[in-house]
Amino acid sequence: MKQVVQNYKSGELAVLDVPVPGCKPGGVLVRTAYSLISTGTELMKVSEAGMSMLGKARSRPDQVAKVMQSVATNGVPATYRKVMGKLDSYTPLGYSLCGVVEQVGAGIDDVKAGDLVACAGNEHALHAELNWVPKNLYTPVPDGLAPRHAAFGTVGSIAMQGVRQGEPQLGEVALVIGLGLIGQLVVQLLTAAGVRVVGADPDPTRCELAERLGAAACGDPASTAVEAAVAELTDGHGVDQVFLAAGGGSNQPVELAARLCRDRGRVVDIGKCRLDLPWNAYYEKELDVRFSRSYGPGRYDPAYELEGRDYPIGYVRWTERRNLACFLDLLARGSVDVEPLVSHVADFDDAVETYQSLKDGDLKAVAVLFRYPEQAEEQGESAAPEVSVPEVRRTGTTVAPVRSAKTPVRLAFVGAGNYATSMLLPHLAQREGVELSTVVTTTALSSANAQRKFGFAEATTDLDAVLGDKSIDAVFVVTRHSSHAELTRQALLAGKTVFVEKPLALTEDELAGVLAAVEESGNDRLQVGFNRRFAPLLQEARKRFGARTGPASLRYLVNAGKLQHGSWYLQQGAEGSRFVGEGGHFIDTASWLLDADPVSVYATAAPGNEDLQVVLRYPDGSTATISYVTTGAAGFPKETLDLIADGKVLRLDDFVRASVYSDGTVGRKQWVSSRLPKARDKGQNAELAAFIKAVRTGGPMPVPLESLVATTSATLAVQAGLAGGAPVTLARAR
Repeated sequence: MKQVVQNYKSGELAVLDVPVPGCKPGGVLVRTAYSLISTGTELMKVSEAGMSMLGKARSRPDQVAKVMQSVATNGVPATYRKVMGKLDSYTPLGYSLCGVVEQVGAGIDDVKAGDLVACAGNEHALHAELNWVPKNLYTPVPDGLAPRHAAFGTVGSIAMQGVRQGEPQLGEVALVIGLGLIGQLVVQLLTAAGVRVVGADPDPTRCELAERLGAAACGDPASTAVEAAVAELTDGHGVDQVFLAAGGGSNQPVELAARLCRDRGRVVDIGKCRLDLPWNAYYEKELDVRFSRSYGPGRYDPAYELEGRDYPIGYVRWTERRNLACFLDLLARGSVDVEPLVSHVADFDDAVETYQSLKDGDLKAVAVLFRYPEQAEEQGESAAPEVSVPEVRRTGTTVAPVRSAKTPVRLAFVGAGNYATSMLLPHLAQREGVELSTVVTTTALSSANAQRKFGFAEATTDLDAVLGDKSIDAVFVVTRHSSHAELTRQALLAGKTVFVEKPLALTEDELAGVLAAVEESGNDRLQVGFNRRFAPLLQEARKRFGARTGPASLRYLVNAGKLQHGSWYLQQGAEGSRFVGEGGHFIDTASWLLDADPVSVYATAAPGNEDLQVVLRYPDGSTATISYVTTGAAGFPKETLDLIADGKVLRLDDFVRASVYSDGTVGRKQWVSSRLPKARDKGQNAELAAFIKAVRTGGPMPVPLESLVATTSATLAVQAGLAGGAPVTLARAR
């Protein structure tokens, strides 16, 4: 089997072939599915190994003291040989994983072969294909919890033990200093316990992530922001607890803790930071300084960890194993979310390169997972992920009736939120030959408001009545993302022509459900609100660019900006990620300009998965790179696009100006849109006109269903690409 090792003397990292460990009594042999890199503890060890001997000595004064004691006892030569022998040997890395039980040792009756377990321990939960794990260092994974999330069990237990040491109570306020992996988990655990949290970290990206995960406020400890937030939340008294989750040689964390903690508050040290306590500051407030030892009671006790002797629950409520099980339960119930912490997933075979990238700073990460190929295949994942683009099947053909110019097209709206009332209904209310028949919302007031403002004939909360009304020609689905696929499916089965705002679906199963409705009913009259391809400025620019003969390169920068606090777009568990919600716009635009559907998707993300780089590859070798960012300047245009091919360049500046450049044989030729439009026209009006025409005439829908499906599949593949860290092939179903 293979295992990641390091030579502490030379600093060398390697993936070695080593023997498979035996399955001893009192434990289980586990085949690893995912193991987690501790970007704090492990990187510190990796960095120390690269130091000179003097640097190693300075970083580990405790070990130097042991060496000096050995010199006094055994002499210099013997001590030298002992130290060099220990340094010049391979040591393991890793201590948190999830895997499948391959073999059960004698005395084990709580799990069986094939069970999924989370494992802990820097001698037992290593970055290796197989590990023997004693009974008190593993726990079964709850049903439905993803293996990649269960791999966080050990670091979650470390954070949980730290929180327990702080003894938080409902309504208290805590300060978390250091928002790395452990700090982010501490923030979530405190929030789940009803504690308001202020975070401190010099990295603004980590501060933003902590706020998304529940912190009331975060900021740079060197600024006044943290102190101001503490003062506001505590009426100037100071926080009840401070959790030190930072590392490094600075004494700033303990000084900040003393300054912002209330009288007789608690300071809990979880990380490995400098602890030169300023005596006066700690004495005057009589601060209670506590240490949190790893995963909880039982740690470093051979009788507990190796011999399996549990502590009676009446005397020790939360042991290592019970902490591990508790954290997995919180994950399974959604009280804690580790997915936003996953910055990168690397193949186990790429372990050395991954560590090097982390050490050199090329890979900025909160949490990194190793994925093990053999287990990944068993879990339905593969080293080269593939997403199937569903085939569109029709059992028959629903022929839309042709209406005369005098017969109005009767429309129903399901949903009347901000987008519907600002971007769609104003155009439709003014369009001749259109009758706004019925508006359906979940609350009576919102439907009444839409009826009053846009002149709907009826307002209701009864969807079935609308779907059963044969006089209604088309249904607009403009609700929250999580309901799009199901409402579209129902409307198609009812024989309606459907206009659904993006996204069509949030998962592959939802997309399959929509297509099953198409096949069952024969009704393929569907349009998704991908409006940018209808924008007049972009239409003219594409015409001016003309046909191309060679592959193209397309670059699309989307300066999406930050969402306001409380936006339902932030409800990723229910409504999908922000990119899944609106990324189809940009993929559809790229595919329309390139006149093809993508064949593969590669995605990478900054911590938190908000700033994305998505690379699409097309059949003729063309590529489209979509940079979807939230950290840009608010004053910069939201969308800029460049299409380059055959010595020509098409440039679009935020739907305000477009230009085309080309080098001809006579000289340079150029086209620039002649005047600025009164407002940015992103194509909604033209798209609605095309849709109404298709409904009236019974002609083809504005965008072929196959293209809508391909764009949706590519959008969903972005999440698979982020999870797998590799290109995702878009395979056409056969």
